[in-house]
Amino acid sequence: MYKIGIDIGGMSIKAGIVANGEIIQREVKETNQSGGLDNIIDDITELVNKLLAKCELDINNIDSIGIGFPGVVTNEGRVTCVNIGLENASIIPKLQERLKGTIVRAGNDANVAALAEYVYGSMKGYNSGVMITLGTGIGGGIVIDGKLITGSNGIGAEIGHTMVATNYYDCNCGNNGCFETFCSATAIIKYAQKLLQEGRNTIIRDMCKNTLENITAKMVFDAYKENDQVAVEIINRFKKYLAMGIGNIVNFIDPAVISVGGGVSNASDIILDGLSEEVKKHLPLKQTKIGDIVIAKFKNDAGIIGASAL
Repeated sequence: MYKIGIDIGGMSIKAGIVANGEIIQREVKETNQSGGLDNIIDDITELVNKLLAKCELDINNIDSIGIGFPGVVTNEGRVTCVNIGLENASIIPKLQERLKGTIVRAGNDANVAALAEYVYGSMKGYNSGVMITLGTGIGGGIVIDGKLITGSNGIGAEIGHTMVATNYYDCNCGNNGCFETFCSATAIIKYAQKLLQEGRNTIIRDMCKNTLENITAKMVFDAYKENDQVAVEIINRFKKYLAMGIGNIVNFIDPAVISVGGGVSNASDIILDGLSEEVKKHLPLKQTKIGDIVIAKFKNDAGIIGASAL
């Protein structure tokens, strides 16, 4: 039997038919910016029907459909996602009715990405793992003995909003000191902009053509490779707080493996260099053995593959 995984994003909805952790057929469409439960159900149904037609399959050939949402999914399957106009929406029964009784499951997008890595990817074979996605913000997922740990209300594993230090700007959540304000792509960009505004001399200024809004995290990593001192300062700061955040995870959970994903993980050679030893500095026993720190396997496919594994 085949499974279908659906990755809901603010700009696009990606769907795929998955067999043994491999996507054998894909479909994508723009997210309806009007949002709302009915529109999302229509979009998902359309994508499912297109996938089935392409593969010459019937809905009865599908074992289950999993959906990853960029928001809160309660243990009862109710979805709240402001970006697509869902608030405590009971989407699963409506979809099951529309799709002729096929089993439908839902989860947070970062959690399902962690599940993809645990079942098929970089965390496969470990009894416990934590995934950190370093993107615009920081997402996360915790898997222990094959089970996603999301808490009693479905809002656990918000790793990006654990506190690591006082910062010079507040998080979008309204708090100050959130992990993602130090170690996301946004955090790298904001700190680069801050240093350039202070008049620091750096090749990043040429890269962005002296337009601070053009700065990307990749520019900063590229400048780091050129031994640009401002870039070195930015990335060293990033790694300092990344180690602190991972240290918190180790102190809380002590997972067998920590997988780092998201767009920032493309600079894996820089990120992993010396990271484990830096993490140990934040543990009560400095010589404690910690789990492996690895780079995630699936990149942009993690949402589809993980959703299919729900």
